[in-house]
Amino acid sequence: KEFDSSTNYAQGGIASVLDPNDSFQNHINDTLEAGAGLCNYKSVEVLVRSGPERIHELMEWGTQFSHSSEGTGLGSLDLGLEGGHSFKRIVHARDLTGQQIERALLGRIAEISKIEIYKDHTAVDILTEHQLTDKSRRGNDKKTSCYGAYILDNKTGMVKIFNSRVTLLATGGVGQVYLHTTNPDIATGDGIAMAYRAGAIIADMEFIQFHPTTLYTAKADGKSFLISEAVRGEGAVLINSQGERFMEDVHPLKDLAPRDIVARAIDKELKRSGDSFVLLDITSKSASYLKKRFPSIYQRCLDEGFDLSREPIPVVPAAHYLCGGVISDLDGKTTIENLYVSGESSCTGVHGANRLASNSLLEGIVFSHRIYESIKASFDRICSSVTIPEYPPWDKEGTFDFNEWVLVKHDIEDVKRLMWDYVGIVRSDHRLQRAYKRILFLADEIHSYYRRSTISSRVIELRNLATVAKLIIKSAMIRDDSIGLHYNTDHPETHEDKKHVVLRSQYAPRLINFETESILDKKWVPF
Repeated sequence: KEFDSSTNYAQGGIASVLDPNDSFQNHINDTLEAGAGLCNYKSVEVLVRSGPERIHELMEWGTQFSHSSEGTGLGSLDLGLEGGHSFKRIVHARDLTGQQIERALLGRIAEISKIEIYKDHTAVDILTEHQLTDKSRRGNDKKTSCYGAYILDNKTGMVKIFNSRVTLLATGGVGQVYLHTTNPDIATGDGIAMAYRAGAIIADMEFIQFHPTTLYTAKADGKSFLISEAVRGEGAVLINSQGERFMEDVHPLKDLAPRDIVARAIDKELKRSGDSFVLLDITSKSASYLKKRFPSIYQRCLDEGFDLSREPIPVVPAAHYLCGGVISDLDGKTTIENLYVSGESSCTGVHGANRLASNSLLEGIVFSHRIYESIKASFDRICSSVTIPEYPPWDKEGTFDFNEWVLVKHDIEDVKRLMWDYVGIVRSDHRLQRAYKRILFLADEIHSYYRRSTISSRVIELRNLATVAKLIIKSAMIRDDSIGLHYNTDHPETHEDKKHVVLRSQYAPRLINFETESILDKKWVPF
């Protein structure tokens, strides 16, 4: 789809402190609580305090949020409640918030003549010094710089060089690495995989958030329709096949507990009962109310044969959000010079071990703005000091055999099934070790195919899926406790020393406490 993105799929909204009874500290505390002690406090504070200004800016650009009464200002916005939040603070456009935001942003872009959009292009690799030398080993003390990217024109099949003194990765998450996901087809971890290959430092890849409630159907195409957490915020409750509410004794917030807790509770209930789904019940609300508040969800359920106002609907968890990614500072700078990262591709420290509902769109707009301000402040210096090397044309053309396309399809399915079966909501040492052996074999096979085939977007995405799958599995294997979204039955306890799993290409992984250790010190050991 044109302009497809996870933003476009987002239903719930953006969390921001706009209720006079709420406070920044309340939102900070809720975020830290959901993050299970692994959030960076300063990052969370920047995120929360910047929210109202960024919401106001989106409204100025034409985003039409839902209002509780007549008016257009921040004070009249209709604020919803979602899991883990202590106050109503979810700014939304009914249940099509992301779509409304993307519409406004694209409209704003269309007004700026200096912005050129290249449709139907796929990034292959970012440009660094490594494409100019035969040396594959990077030194600890040598700074890597980014000068743009190799980009595939999907229509012509030509790989072009896009040079730039400043490059921003905003390529979304990794949901398509799993068999069942709420993410669009393009969420294949491309930016993270490219940055990792270039030598950027990656963190927290084991923390995959499974959204507790996606609509269960008998279809097996892997596409899961999200039932927004806002539905539970409006009074929906989770029940089992016997009609019993099973969240009552799990958490004080019951059905509005943080997502990791709800997803694990559903997983436990399904394993106990042998059922394929649990039920979400919002029959306490009238059809007229549901049509107005959740028009998209209501209609989709009808299309699948369920009337939200008359019967509970079947739901199951599905892969939804990556809390880790490419490490960046408060201005979006990565460990590669002049390479920035924003949104789900980044690891800013705001999510810790589990993202608080509706903090994702907030992170995207807050840190993207900070990136813009940072680049603007240093633009003259960058232009005068950065000399772009002359890069060779793309020379990795292969001979594509269309009879082998079925092998690509099978490899994609193998990666998805492997991750779903072994690296899901609940993990174990045995499952992870088995998954790692299999992903190493698959990754070698995929890399071999990539090197000898004519390049295409699907081949690029397959290569990236294998890379991020390996990063997720490796990170999960290194962590020897359970915290947030990572639960290992062999290590159910949580360590007091809160450390992050940090990965860097061609170096041994590390466990780092960000408060006391530096990610750039001399302790990186080459393989």
